[in-house]
Amino acid sequence: MAKPKNLRYLGRKASSSTLVFTVLLVFSFAVLILLAIWILSMPSGSSSGPKVHDLTSIVRKTSDWTGDDEGRSESEQWAEVISWEPRAIVYHNFLSKNECEHLIKLATPHMRKSAVVDSATGKRKDSRVRTSSGTFLARGLDKMIQDIEKRIADFTFIPVENGEGLQVLHYEVGQKYEPHFDYFLDEYNTKNGGQRMATLLMYLSDVEEGGETVFPNAKGNFSDVPWWDELSDCGKKGLSVKPKRGDALLFWSMRPDATLDQSSLHGGCPVIKGNKWSSTKWMRVHKYEV
Repeated sequence: MAKPKNLRYLGRKASSSTLVFTVLLVFSFAVLILLAIWILSMPSGSSSGPKVHDLTSIVRKTSDWTGDDEGRSESEQWAEVISWEPRAIVYHNFLSKNECEHLIKLATPHMRKSAVVDSATGKRKDSRVRTSSGTFLARGLDKMIQDIEKRIADFTFIPVENGEGLQVLHYEVGQKYEPHFDYFLDEYNTKNGGQRMATLLMYLSDVEEGGETVFPNAKGNFSDVPWWDELSDCGKKGLSVKPKRGDALLFWSMRPDATLDQSSLHGGCPVIKGNKWSSTKWMRVHKYEV
């Protein structure tokens, strides 16, 4: 029995539609493959590649000390997780030599004896626990500082407006900063911007001996750090970072659940030989009015 003409037409139409759909599907799949090959073959220096300070292109897994940095150039940028309690990361070569020298030059004429915050009154006062000299550079003071502050925001994911002005510090032989917290325990200092949640400590000079940043309450095997043998006696009393010009140490004073992290206790070991210049950026939970 012969099929009606309209049924034969519908059969041919369905076959044609299936063929067209199949061709389009294969074509789309081929385009996706070619696009993926093109992206993978792009040179690393192309304009659409990662920028110099794009952290996704430089962070590597460093949950263990590997000591595999001998092949790196002196100017290569990379980040290294050194601790989870407290949360701390060293960003190697965060600042250029010119940027370090620029901050020192701006600060030098204005250096004064450093002070500490009185936990009872929230006021600044002199103290023997902090024997350095220092000064503050206003946020956004010039183009170079604006670039540095933007880089800090990109690295920390904390807006520029949440940061205090840069503090530049100078430690001579014998000068130090006893272990302390960067977060506040009074209400006076949290009125503007809320609590300090993170600190970025940038080293503006090398130090021949001493001057380490030490975390006495940190958890972990401190002697596994590659520079352990170069540390002073003070530096071996906890997790320590040896100053290197251009490097930046980021550590968090608050945990992800917004509680204060007592493992963030830190100090500056006495300088034994040479001079230590550094710059600190404190970052708040909210916008900090300047």
